[in-house]
Amino acid sequence: MIALSDIEAAARRIAPHIRRTPLLAATALREPVSTAELFLKLECLQPTGSFKVRGATNRLLLTPAEDLPRGLATASGGNHGLAVARSGALAGVPATIFVPRTISAEKLAKLRDWGATVRLEGAVWDEANVAARAFAAETGAVYIHPFGDTSVIAGQGTVALEILEALPDLDVILVAIGGGGLVAGIASVLKALKPAVRIVGIEPVGSPTLRASLEKGAVTRLDAVTTRVATMACGKTEEIVFEIARGAISEIVLVEDEEMLEAARWLWREMGLAADLSGAAALAAIRSGRLDLPPGAKVCALVCGAGSEGIQA
Repeated sequence: MIALSDIEAAARRIAPHIRRTPLLAATALREPVSTAELFLKLECLQPTGSFKVRGATNRLLLTPAEDLPRGLATASGGNHGLAVARSGALAGVPATIFVPRTISAEKLAKLRDWGATVRLEGAVWDEANVAARAFAAETGAVYIHPFGDTSVIAGQGTVALEILEALPDLDVILVAIGGGGLVAGIASVLKALKPAVRIVGIEPVGSPTLRASLEKGAVTRLDAVTTRVATMACGKTEEIVFEIARGAISEIVLVEDEEMLEAARWLWREMGLAADLSGAAALAAIRSGRLDLPPGAKVCALVCGAGSEGIQA
C-alpha cells in the first residue's frame, strides 16, 4: 500500500516541475448534465496535457543519477509516454517510448516533438509493454511503468490533495481508469483524509480491466481489448492497483467509445476545453444516465487528458 506521507512528499518534490491545475465549477451551461454541483479538475492543462506528468516526474526525481545515462523507456497509449518523454528532456537523457498502433496521430506527433524515440509495437498497450521491458533489459534504460510503480502512483495521488484543498466538502469523485494508477493514487489520499467520499471509476466497455478483476476477486487478464481509446486500453491491471482499489472504489461505470467522443464534444462546446477521450470519460459517465448523483452533491470529474477529438468532430 501507499502511505499518505509518500504522496505528500511527492507533492513537495514535484511542485517546481508541474502545474497546480484549476478546479472549475461547471456553471452557466446551455446543456446541463446533472442536478449535482459539478466541478472539473483540469489536468488537461498540465505541461504534457495530462495528470501523467505527476507520476513520471516523481519517479524521475527518485531515480539515482547514476542510473539515468542510458535513458528512460516505457510503454504507453500516449499520455504516460508524453510524461516520460518530458522527464527525459528534464534529465537530459534519451527517452524511448513504445506505443500500440492504435495511438492517435496527435499524440504520436507530440511524442516526437518532445524528442522521444517512438516505436510502434502491437495493437494494445500490453503488447507494447512486452517490447518496452525487453528493450530496457537489453539496453539498461530505466523502465517506468505507467501504473504499477509505487512512486508513479504516489505522484498521481497528488491531484487528490489539490482537489481536497480547493473542495474540502467533496462528496463524489469520478476517475477514468486505464491501468488504474490514477484511481489508486486518489483512493490512497481519500481513504486517509476523507473516507466518506464516493469514488467512481470509469472504464470503456471494450476494456473493463479493473471491473473484471474486482468482480472475480483477483487480478484478471481480459480475453480481448476492443476499445479504440488507446489511453484506456489495458488488458490487465497490477496487483498493487487491485489491492488499493478493492477497498476503496464504490463502483465502476462502463462507457462506450462513442459516448466519450460525445462528452469530448460537450466539453468543447460548453467549457472550451480540448479533452481527449479519456479526459472526457467522467463526463461521459454522467451524461449516460447510468450514474446516480444526488441533487446538490459536490461532484468532481477529472478532465485528465488533453486532445482535439471534441474540436475535430
